[in-house]
Amino acid sequence: MKLQTIACAVAIATGGLFFNYAMNEAIAATESATVSSSTIKPTQEQALVSRQLATLVDRQHYLNLRLDAATSARILDMYLDSLDPDHSLFLATEVDGYKKKYGNNFGTALKTGDLTAAYAIHAQYRTRLNEFYTFMLAELKKPQDLKQSNEYLDVDREKAAYFSNRAELETHWKKTLVSQLINLTITKEEEAAKQKALKADPSLANGQDLSASEDLTPAQTLTKRYTRKLERIKRIKSDDVLDKTLNAMLATYDPHSNYFPPVDAMELNRQTSLQLEGIGVAIRPDRTNEDYTRIETIVEGGPAGKSGQVKSGDRIIGVAQNGEKMVDVIGWPSSEIVGLIRGKRGTKVAVKLLGAGASLSQARVVTLTRDVIQEEDAGVRSRTVEVVRDGKKYHMGVIEIPSFYLNFRARRMGNDYRSVSKDTYDALQTLNAQKVDGVIIDLRNNPGGSLEEVAKMIGQVVKEGPVVQIRDGNGNVSVYEDTDGGQQVYAGPLAVLINLGSASASEIYSAAIQDYERGIVIGSTTTGKGTAQVQLDSLAYGQATLTQRKFYRITGGSTQNKGVIPDIKLVDIYDEEFGERKAKNALKWDTIPTAPFKREGDTHSYISQLAELSKQRVKLDPQFEYLSTRMDIAKSTKDQKKVVLDIDQRKAELVALENKTLAAENKRRAETGQKPYSNWESYQASIEALAEARSKMKANKRPPLPEEETYVTEASNILLDYAQAQSKNK
Repeated sequence: MKLQTIACAVAIATGGLFFNYAMNEAIAATESATVSSSTIKPTQEQALVSRQLATLVDRQHYLNLRLDAATSARILDMYLDSLDPDHSLFLATEVDGYKKKYGNNFGTALKTGDLTAAYAIHAQYRTRLNEFYTFMLAELKKPQDLKQSNEYLDVDREKAAYFSNRAELETHWKKTLVSQLINLTITKEEEAAKQKALKADPSLANGQDLSASEDLTPAQTLTKRYTRKLERIKRIKSDDVLDKTLNAMLATYDPHSNYFPPVDAMELNRQTSLQLEGIGVAIRPDRTNEDYTRIETIVEGGPAGKSGQVKSGDRIIGVAQNGEKMVDVIGWPSSEIVGLIRGKRGTKVAVKLLGAGASLSQARVVTLTRDVIQEEDAGVRSRTVEVVRDGKKYHMGVIEIPSFYLNFRARRMGNDYRSVSKDTYDALQTLNAQKVDGVIIDLRNNPGGSLEEVAKMIGQVVKEGPVVQIRDGNGNVSVYEDTDGGQQVYAGPLAVLINLGSASASEIYSAAIQDYERGIVIGSTTTGKGTAQVQLDSLAYGQATLTQRKFYRITGGSTQNKGVIPDIKLVDIYDEEFGERKAKNALKWDTIPTAPFKREGDTHSYISQLAELSKQRVKLDPQFEYLSTRMDIAKSTKDQKKVVLDIDQRKAELVALENKTLAAENKRRAETGQKPYSNWESYQASIEALAEARSKMKANKRPPLPEEETYVTEASNILLDYAQAQSKNK
């Protein structure tokens, strides 16, 4: 969530765009640091930035945690885990040796610019990686038994002990290879079945091109993949080592302090400017599995965001140019994937995506048209929805807020600029003119943004008072106030819709509405990202963010970690692994004194009544029933610690899950008057075709998916219940 982290940092620390630092010298240093993997050494600039950043984290991080011997040992652990997250490369004796030799000074050495330990460990890591891929390529030339019914592969080794010797290590590698071959074999068979279904019934494609990717055997696919990874080792640069080192140090303090080498910093600069080229995503290597490149954030208004089919957390596993075959990019570095995705405006690119936690058989292909992304394509959207009750029609306004954006550069230059508070003001005025019966502020999947903007927006719906409290590492508390002199753009019934994807500024907004009892907060518990970062854009090399402040509600409770708990809970479709509560070294929840304020409503008196009415509706709603079933299916596989190395058993397990999923889908379709799918292949083909068709529609022309819109429908009903209950008590 780096972009959301930075967004709040800008509003607090600089009031301007982040990436204004001239980086010509840094770019030259990057080029000079590209050397062969066996002789990688830090440059003077990299040693200097190490010293700068280590000193800053030691003295200026919110935690006031000294970078001493104890912290050094934790940083070393974090560094080793970042290199070898499943403990399948380093041996226990090697790790013990590193800890004895470097444990007490791994971090403290960074304060002197000494990167010797980090680079020495990384050299051994590259050697072992080379050995691993060479071993796997050699094993691929041998016959592999895919029916080992009594053998299992441990797939959750994050906390497992390191292997004691090379024999144990190679046994694990062999099991990994068999598991990968099983996965690829099943995927290939399912793709063939889907193509057969499409051939038998072309209407399933709905006019979309759903042709198969390049035809390779599982062994050929892995051979290509491992060969590329071997080649990638030769392309590792000094920046890659520095990135791992400094981010291990920062991650030891909290998840939102981050270092960006020059290339990454420039990439983020392009993706947060007013005009972007490409598909509009920010990508980085998946921290839990370097084989994959993960979509970190999606730029509103870009092709990816408009498609509605690209999600934060998706992993890019394939890229195809217009009319060409899909290129398997598992194992490719992010920079090379960016090179494939970018191209001239108006040309098409297809990306094969694997959702977080999904198996390879569940990958989907999304075709996007490259564009120059203008900010006016993004931003607040408003509409009305109709609720019919007792023969009478009611209209609820819905304001969808994708982020708390502000064009800092244009404002600083004195030009006209766009901001979320201005756009929300206009939307509220329009809905007021339409005399809606209530307004829903939709903050689902809103990652945050400008603190200044969220303060203004709270002031649009509350009369006056504080909106958020902020404490620094020294305990000093500042209070952001509503400064519009008691003006209220909208004073009618209000609801806020949130989920686990609502973070930072979204949590400030929903918390304030809840604390003032100005409206009803509906949905699922938010991320819990209640920290603010300063942007360090004058480092010797690259850029960084550093956590220095923490958000608190006006009632005194932090939004950090715990998040905002809704008044009325609806089905939570997210895995909490993506929330702050599961993040490593996340700051803790705590409280400070309440800021003086006056409540503007009495929502608490109605919550139990509203919750019971909602529960009755949700129980009868086929969309919520479908979502609940899908979440139960997902939970059944979430805690899987090992997988069997028998292809028949693996197929049986997969078919069982597919049958449950298909049954849930067909039940929903039957209850909503749609024809059920005859088999899994038809269902998959239709889902892929729907995704392709929707990706080609303009965002404002694309109808919301029924499982997404059901939240808005239920929020409208809850808001109507609330408005009617208030009327009766007047």
